[in-house]
Amino acid sequence: MELTDAMRTVGTCRYYRRDPVPDDTLYRAFEAARFGPQGGNRQPVRWIVVRDRARKQALQDLYLPMWKAYLGGIGDGSVNIGAMPKAVRDADHFAEHLADVPAIVVVCAEVDGLHPTDLELDRVSVVGGGSIYPTVQNFCLALRDQGVASAVTTLLCHAEPQVRDLLEIPDDFLTAAHVTVGYPEKGFPTKLSRSPVADIVAAETFTRPYFADAAV
Repeated sequence: MELTDAMRTVGTCRYYRRDPVPDDTLYRAFEAARFGPQGGNRQPVRWIVVRDRARKQALQDLYLPMWKAYLGGIGDGSVNIGAMPKAVRDADHFAEHLADVPAIVVVCAEVDGLHPTDLELDRVSVVGGGSIYPTVQNFCLALRDQGVASAVTTLLCHAEPQVRDLLEIPDDFLTAAHVTVGYPEKGFPTKLSRSPVADIVAAETFTRPYFADAAV
């Protein structure tokens, strides 16, 4: 499919059919994903495909308590994510059925292959992800091109020690995301809700819009 169409409809899938995703489909997605940009061409990303039901259930057992705690925060107002009720319900269904997804791909990255230049700033460090997440997005787009849906979650990274033990991940690698992979139960979105360009692009300084309200 055309790249822009894939970008506009890749979305986040919360409902999957049980049909397995063929290995050759996954191979093509990984083959394309590896060309994502990364600092110094260090290629730090490694992937673990989890299909075994017991391991997927173990991941769900780690995920669910953290999600329910987060969901409780949404309910009592202490967590504000700006999500619509349907989006929250969909995310809850996703958490309750994580083990039913055909495959969970665990994204790992070699720590020595990252170069976070923001460690000394008085804020959360994010720069190291620049060598990881473009590759992950390539993977999701390459799946979408083949009619396969995905969802990227980072909640399980909070349980990295347990995930490390479960999947025998070496100490010099971190977990950066978990990607669910499968055929969508409800099809792909035709229109995703996103902020207009006029609201997110500035000219020269942060508060000065680059584009007028009308589409250019």
